[in-house]
Amino acid sequence: MKYSEGKLGRIFVIRLEHGDIIHEEIENFAKEKDIKSAALIIVGGVNKDSKIVVGPENDDDRPVNPMELILKNAHEVTGTGTLFLDENGNPMLHMHIACGRENNTITGCVRKGVVTWNLLEIILIEIKGLTSYRKFEEHLGFFTLQP
Repeated sequence: MKYSEGKLGRIFVIRLEHGDIIHEEIENFAKEKDIKSAALIIVGGVNKDSKIVVGPENDDDRPVNPMELILKNAHEVTGTGTLFLDENGNPMLHMHIACGRENNTITGCVRKGVVTWNLLEIILIEIKGLTSYRKFEEHLGFFTLQP
């Protein structure tokens, strides 16, 4: 286990509008507000044609080849995530969402482009005093948190 300890910073209530791409809007907001670390909660709707990562194609492959799924309809959504700077100082969101429609649920990562349907509500809780960051791990093929 690796860890670091921080303190609560600012808390933002954010509303994304129809057509907004989740990770782009949150990362741009973090850059504008100079947010280096945060925890996020999200609830609302996502649009058809949203692309989510739904797991590795093969559990044992390195680097990992992510499977992607494109939603065919709008879905209700709830999710949680973290935001940390990458090695170049850019805010990088890691968020997983559960997307439900009728009696089906799809869970995955928003990194590939999940689009807001009508609106999404986000609570962003800033964490101050951390030096944590995301580092690209060549052998894995993705970024990992360095607490």
